[in-house]
Amino acid sequence: MNVPFLDLKMQYQSISEEIDIVLRQVLNATAFSGGPFVERFEEQFATFSQCKHAIGVGSGTEALWLSLLALGVGTGDEVITVPNTFIATVEAISLCGATPVFVDVDDKCYTMDPALLEAAITPRTKAIIPVHLYGQVCNMDPIMKIARKHGLLVVEDACQAHGAEYKGRRAGSIGNAGCFSFYPGKNLGAYGEAGGVTTNDHHLAAKIKMLRDHGQSKKYAHDMIGVNSRMDGLQGAVLGVKLKYLASWNYARIRNADLYRERLGGVEGVVLPEKMPYAHHIYHIFAIGVQDRDLLMKALAEKEIGCGVHYPVPVHLQDAYSFMGHKKGSFPVAEKCAEETLSLPMFAELTEEQIEHTADVIKKHFRHPLSSAA
Repeated sequence: MNVPFLDLKMQYQSISEEIDIVLRQVLNATAFSGGPFVERFEEQFATFSQCKHAIGVGSGTEALWLSLLALGVGTGDEVITVPNTFIATVEAISLCGATPVFVDVDDKCYTMDPALLEAAITPRTKAIIPVHLYGQVCNMDPIMKIARKHGLLVVEDACQAHGAEYKGRRAGSIGNAGCFSFYPGKNLGAYGEAGGVTTNDHHLAAKIKMLRDHGQSKKYAHDMIGVNSRMDGLQGAVLGVKLKYLASWNYARIRNADLYRERLGGVEGVVLPEKMPYAHHIYHIFAIGVQDRDLLMKALAEKEIGCGVHYPVPVHLQDAYSFMGHKKGSFPVAEKCAEETLSLPMFAELTEEQIEHTADVIKKHFRHPLSSAA
């Protein structure tokens, strides 16, 4: 039985009629850059995210970068985040001219460990970027308490957390800004590159809108230096259709995660992801912990089961950030995560039979593991 890691074709087939209609509407209206389809999606996503404003931009990376720029982060500033994330989180800090400062992650959920945060603050610290990883939010109360105590900005990296919640509050609605990626594989994905920023700050929203459009306050009136990071109309239209289904897709993912837990619970050698009591987890990724991960990946591949690693090298050990001088052992929990986590197939249309097959292969592997020399 073939079990893909992700199947976007199945998702498209379930909504193809609506998608095809709205794409033709964009084409007929020639609303290609920004325009009414983007504006409608922004309004809908703001409401969904429990925020006053949502601003469509070109990608999740640009959402993070423009948010930091709009908040005044720049050369000489430090921004605290985690090394266990996609590199875009840290790139956004560097692109502002600021310096990333890492804290390790919690060993239960692999998100920022608030107990380590205060020790990383210096007089140069300007902001904190907590990363809501795999679809589960960070423990935001202690993070926000520390930020208020030290007068720091908080930019939520919610690029994997569309619809995730912290004590009933949506990801992206807690800090000064929330940043989302609508990369095709996300729980809410476009048919190309797209991103968004949510905020309750009117002035911040207005500034990000200008920054995404070459700093324009009106046509050919450039109040600041900006970039081209406008969401295109085709992506706005697609996202507007998909947003209607996001809650049901997220609950399908939760159901699938529960099935994995039932099938893999108690299997010696498998560490299941923890659900934190404060979090509504929407399972962008279902990552288990295993030793000898490569052997399990080989066993899954032999049975045509897709899997992934998120992420194999933490940012502090990437060549791009070697200038910071971090060594192996600097952030041991993030490094353990990089060495031992394995992402199993996870999407709304995944069937119980596919989950059962995947679990059976994993259980068989741990009863009769492949040799590393095989």
